[in-house]
Amino acid sequence: MARAPLLQISDIALTFGGDPVFEDLSLVVQPGDRVALVGRNGSGKSTLMKVMAGLVEVDSGTRVASPGVQVGYMEQDPTMEGFDTLGEYAASGLDPDEAYKVDMVAEGLKFDPAGKVATASGGERRRAALAKLMAEAPELMLLDEPTNHLDIEAIAWLEQELKSTRAAFVLISHDRAFLRALTRATLWIDRGAVRRAEEGFENFEAWRDKIWEEEDQQRHKLNRKIKQEARWAVEGISARRTRNQGRLRALQDLRAEKAGQIKRQGTAAMAFDGGSTSGKKVVEAFGLTKSFGDKQIVQGLDLTVQRGDRIAFVGPNGVGKTTLIKMLLGQVEPDEGSVKLGTNLDIALFDQTRAALNPEMSLWENLANDPELGVSGKSDQIMVRGNPKHVVGYLKEFLFDEAQARAPVRSLSGGEKARLLLARLMARESNLLILDEPTNDLDIETLDLLQDILGDYDGTVLLVSHDRDFLDRVATTTIAMEGNGQAVVYAGGWTDYRAQRGGDFVESKEASKPLAKKQKQAEKKAETGLSFTEKHRLEELPSVIDQLTAEIGKLEELLADPELFTKQPVKFQKASDALVARQIALSDAEDEWMTLEEKAAG
Repeated sequence: MARAPLLQISDIALTFGGDPVFEDLSLVVQPGDRVALVGRNGSGKSTLMKVMAGLVEVDSGTRVASPGVQVGYMEQDPTMEGFDTLGEYAASGLDPDEAYKVDMVAEGLKFDPAGKVATASGGERRRAALAKLMAEAPELMLLDEPTNHLDIEAIAWLEQELKSTRAAFVLISHDRAFLRALTRATLWIDRGAVRRAEEGFENFEAWRDKIWEEEDQQRHKLNRKIKQEARWAVEGISARRTRNQGRLRALQDLRAEKAGQIKRQGTAAMAFDGGSTSGKKVVEAFGLTKSFGDKQIVQGLDLTVQRGDRIAFVGPNGVGKTTLIKMLLGQVEPDEGSVKLGTNLDIALFDQTRAALNPEMSLWENLANDPELGVSGKSDQIMVRGNPKHVVGYLKEFLFDEAQARAPVRSLSGGEKARLLLARLMARESNLLILDEPTNDLDIETLDLLQDILGDYDGTVLLVSHDRDFLDRVATTTIAMEGNGQAVVYAGGWTDYRAQRGGDFVESKEASKPLAKKQKQAEKKAETGLSFTEKHRLEELPSVIDQLTAEIGKLEELLADPELFTKQPVKFQKASDALVARQIALSDAEDEWMTLEEKAAG
């Protein structure tokens, strides 16, 4: 016998500030559903989830939960007034004899139930809200970005809990690996409409692209038909005025249909400018040691950061990843050891706390009051990588409309705040990027774009992230901070680190092999004289050299145009600078290859 749906939403309409968020929207959540809720930042994902939770009153339509079904919602900014500790808040929906469940969940999520609400950070409050939901175990869980502020170990714990639950859940997340592992259906919010596919997130992009392709084909056919009918109308309408009014009305209907089509939003015009070239060695650290009381952050770390490296720092929350980066930048003094910074460094920082944004100021004011961008006061222009641009025009490149430009930052979604911070960051030239949790709240398409531009960035990247998929896509080196001062360097991203490390994070089929793997790596080093990282680098250098050689050829071909300097002086200068940078990089790569070849030969 078919089971009744847990939740049903029918023909709802919702308007904020005169603009419709949803019109005639309907959806059903069935028992056992494991649903990814996806869509661009600002498309209404969190609003829809609040509607599903019964927290937002709609203009019209109905929301019906089946009798006896408990719907639980993880609040992003929970109100904890009246509670002394985080544990009291998390246990507030439980019977006293079930309060132990909070302690069990707290261990997995890594938060202290005894922590005071008055001094708790935003991340601790969100973990308490998630613990409250997990401990209550409702029949339907609504999870809005549950992995934000969780480290990778806690994400893995949550993933296993959700895999084993019998409850249904709807999940908003930027973490691709998390979505792929957990979901079996997808709800996609696109231009105010919600589509459903009975496939998990793993197949979302192929499904989305197919829909867009069909839309483009229909739009092309409609445009072609309008042109044909318009040509007919122009070529003799006076002789047929009486007989063909129906055909003219049909043409008007076609034009109305075209006008009514909602255009897909483009992608943000994001770009990093490498600016001037830094020295070959960006940072050299020798014997770094640092403690705070009894807590050992790092002990005896030697590290060389080369120009162009993409280095990821991973490890549990509170282990000291940000502190280590500050030591490498000379902002925090080590207890022992030394740091030598390279020459000609232009540093840009993406801060996970969004501290650079004033929530009470408008988007316009946040951009127009930035001394580092060369603007202050009520300026209507900012310098974007050396060129003046109007504030509103620049905001539009990051998918903000003119009305939003005057709105306070606090009115933005988490993903929109991250996008605004990226707009500030990308306006200045840099050759060393510090990205501290850049993926939090960003939608999937913006993450894809950020990954691509980091791949093309000429400078160096130091990255802190708990997004396993993003680490795999971006990082060339991973520094694993595992507590007790251990900071170990591994080649590659998260999956490479996990495979090399063995032990806790390796799948069961690999767990029995860590000693054999280490012995094999040691034998390879003995045979070649190279460490694992050096061997990996030696293998990739030929392709790096080939790519640089090809790029130099293209730049030389471009600069061979005698009219480029007079007609496009800015482009000529950028091409000239790029050519010099790539020639230096090629020389460095060839020298490095020769050094490693000699070392391998013994």
